[in-house]
Amino acid sequence: MDAKLKRLLLNWRLLLLLIFLVFSVVAIQPHFFGNDGASIRRVMPESAAFLAGLQNPSPSSTPLEKEKILSFNGEKISSAREFYDLESSLRPNTTVVLETTEKEYLLKTAGDDGAVNLGLQVYDPPTSNLRKGLDLEGGTRVLLKPAEIVSDDELQLTIDNLRERLNVYGLSDIVVRGASDLAGEDYILIEIAGVSEEEIQELLGKQGKFEAKIGNETVFFGGKDDITYVCRSADCSGIDPQQGCGKYADGYGCAFVFQISLSPEAAERHAQFTGALTTINEAGRCHLSKDLALYLDDKEVDVLQIGCELKGKASTDIQISGFGSGSTEAQAVENSLQNMKKLQTVLITGSLPVKLEIMKMDSISPTLGKEFLNNIAFIVLITLLAVVTVVFVRYRKAVIIVPMVFTLLSELVLILGFAALVGWNLDLAAIAGIILTIGTGVDHLIIITDETIRGEKEVSDWKRRIKNAMFIVIGAYLTVFASLLPLFWAGAGLLKGFALTTLAGLSFGVLIARPVYAAMIEMLLRDKQ
Repeated sequence: MDAKLKRLLLNWRLLLLLIFLVFSVVAIQPHFFGNDGASIRRVMPESAAFLAGLQNPSPSSTPLEKEKILSFNGEKISSAREFYDLESSLRPNTTVVLETTEKEYLLKTAGDDGAVNLGLQVYDPPTSNLRKGLDLEGGTRVLLKPAEIVSDDELQLTIDNLRERLNVYGLSDIVVRGASDLAGEDYILIEIAGVSEEEIQELLGKQGKFEAKIGNETVFFGGKDDITYVCRSADCSGIDPQQGCGKYADGYGCAFVFQISLSPEAAERHAQFTGALTTINEAGRCHLSKDLALYLDDKEVDVLQIGCELKGKASTDIQISGFGSGSTEAQAVENSLQNMKKLQTVLITGSLPVKLEIMKMDSISPTLGKEFLNNIAFIVLITLLAVVTVVFVRYRKAVIIVPMVFTLLSELVLILGFAALVGWNLDLAAIAGIILTIGTGVDHLIIITDETIRGEKEVSDWKRRIKNAMFIVIGAYLTVFASLLPLFWAGAGLLKGFALTTLAGLSFGVLIARPVYAAMIEMLLRDKQ
């Protein structure tokens, strides 16, 4: 009766492990076929793709859920290189039909001379839901520190504002989270895949405080409270058709313009301030005695004359203009549109609650990340072979080696399934945690094995030996657990991936996989005896 009970207990533990393994495999790879295409990483604002309705991937979507381009003008796409090759062959003023996993889009290329850019950043489709960190994917990591002491609410508001600002600006695959060190200093950690330092340094390094003033009085601020709508489509934003571009002594300059809508409260303030101004007639044009000055981070970026027809009028429609320059006309157009997008982003999201300082910025090449991944796979393979060899030399029993390898592989699958389920990025620190988990797993399995083998000499000793082994394993687990907790805050949270992955791996091993190994070893050795 006792043997049957133990076999039932073994089956129950093994069944639980198998259920967890099935869920982990489904979380990692829910479907095993149909991986052709080019996954969309980023849609540039105001581009042909943006105007056609393509949107940036949601930060909460899993890698396999992201929209993929399947065909380009009827030609099947199987990789990012094929997409870029077809894009490079396009001519201005042509129509492009893109079929994606969502629907079919009709894109119209610009009529300017030169290379055609549809405004899409794509990459080879992922093969699983495992998210690669910057160390493996490539991109930029930025560590920001508030310039003053902030409350938890202000820090979270700043994080939400930064996340919205990056999404509006057209950046996806981003991680924005709070962090702190052991001294209690607050930080904000931002990871953006596939973006260079130059693209985000100015966007993140400034507070983005926008004010529109008449004299010394502020009429409205950037943000949703005062600005209800910012035009970003081609029909009401872009290069100013009246002023256009012109040649100057040291290059070219272009003016941009776009429409915004004010809230009723902001419109009333505008009417109140303009109502007290006098009118001036010059060269057949009538304007008010004071201009509307635009300030970004306390620096004047533009001055707009206010037409007489707006005097004392609570108008909600305002036209914003600005300027950009470059050594060539094409560069001036690009810089002007870039300045316009930054200003539109600040108007939409508003200013950050606090000024931020860039403490650290790292840029990692995608090519280097692939080399890291190949080296890590090789190291893990060598580690498993070394473990199998040592165990074989030590015990020389297949009934021990096979369950041990099965247990180690099971723990590896459980860790990866957990990472895919919670959306945790696998970087070098996380992979170091996986290797550490495998190492501690081997130690625990050897302890269980030695205690079990010692129990062969006295049949009545089996149960006590297994309990002793699991007591040692759980004691070691609690010790490592306590030692890893400070790493969640050490180094402004940069070691959080290592700590989380190691704790998850140890927990799955001690609570699920290693008890199954102990029961399997006991049953197999007892049957053999």
